[in-house]
Amino acid sequence: MLTPLQTDLAAVVEGVNLVWVLTVTFLIFFMHAGFAMLEAGQVRSKNVANQLTKNLLTWSVGVVVYFLLGAAVSTIVGGLTGGGPVSVSGAFADVYAPEAAATTAWVDWLFGAVFAMTAATIVSGAVAGRARLRAYVSYTVLLAGVIYPVVVGVTWAGGFLSTLGFHDFAGGMIVHGMGGIAGLTAAWVIGPRMDRYNDDGSANVIPGHSMTFAVLGTLILAFGWYGFNVGTAASPLALTESGEVTLGAFAYVGRVALVTTLGMAAGAIGAAGMAMYQTGKVDTLYVANGLLAGLVGVTAIADAIVWPGALVVGLLCGVQLPLVFSFVEKRLKIDDVCAVFPVHGSAGVLGAVLFPVFATGVWNGSASVVELAVPQLVGVAVIGVWTFVATAAVFGLFRSTGQARVTREHEREGLDTSEHGVDTYPEFGRPESETGLRADGGAFTDAEREE
Repeated sequence: MLTPLQTDLAAVVEGVNLVWVLTVTFLIFFMHAGFAMLEAGQVRSKNVANQLTKNLLTWSVGVVVYFLLGAAVSTIVGGLTGGGPVSVSGAFADVYAPEAAATTAWVDWLFGAVFAMTAATIVSGAVAGRARLRAYVSYTVLLAGVIYPVVVGVTWAGGFLSTLGFHDFAGGMIVHGMGGIAGLTAAWVIGPRMDRYNDDGSANVIPGHSMTFAVLGTLILAFGWYGFNVGTAASPLALTESGEVTLGAFAYVGRVALVTTLGMAAGAIGAAGMAMYQTGKVDTLYVANGLLAGLVGVTAIADAIVWPGALVVGLLCGVQLPLVFSFVEKRLKIDDVCAVFPVHGSAGVLGAVLFPVFATGVWNGSASVVELAVPQLVGVAVIGVWTFVATAAVFGLFRSTGQARVTREHEREGLDTSEHGVDTYPEFGRPESETGLRADGGAFTDAEREE
């Protein structure tokens, strides 16, 4: 039985832990501002409002669906696949309980929700410029309510991948890898933007309208990522049975912060180096996205790798970015507008499968590479296949009913006007340049030329 002093200390420990979780939750939420700027900067000016609207609705619609359905689905799936107790009423009990004792459950739900919404918003960048808003929002409902919760259920919620030993500390594969694979799949099903490919199969570059926005978004995301990774060490303090206050998950928080920092830096360097090797120039957007790819790569493993591993993983994730983007663009002919697959998908996979190479358990002799590799490979395969099949089914249905993408006329006009009735930059006007292109890179129609 706790003494009065120990009871007071327990309240202090719980209060500190709750404040920490809420603080990093708000930090992760602010990453949506980063996604909004990054994606808005990489699309044409005629599609900026559409991209911003999708980011706003991803959060607004997705978080409600995750509250009403997704969180319970993850709990149920975890019990069904992990051999634990399964109770439909129990899946809702904590979140819906009115008692003050439910405070911790409410905070835990919100912490899980911001991770879910991160996975959801990644998809919007891949299908920018041609997806119908209703199709994207409908997919967000299904992702927040079923697709992502199933992934959480088989992993963090105690499902069979957790039992197998799959390691994903902060969502490198569960959140980012899943989101990147979903984005690539959706872009493949919907098809490329108009004018993206020529009749001979060669690709045309359609530049984004603002490098400034893209880099600003990158830095906001990097700032929020400390909440994503470091924040996952969600229990700063713990209370022992003897009543002593000790460090909780914060015992390894320094490692997480260091690895996160080294991974992002190495990712930017790797992408810059590969771009220089390929073209003789350092592409700014590759550097920005390489920084993010490095962060994705270390996110799954930041709590349990030796620090040189962060440099290697981050560097490799940066190097693969231009290579994978080129493969997706030129070989697969998939128009991944914001490079969500090489940034989130392949980088998330790479970080997860490299865990055994740099795991502290391997380096201190307490685990073997093979012992750790099998769960990682199985986990990546299961998450990848489920995400691909579910996303392809949803967007395939939209496509078969003609609801996946806007009409050619609306796409040429721009989604800001056709989907929202606004013009993000009305002062630009429509003067035709010597190149015959709009200021945003889009070609004029014959009717516009006659005007």
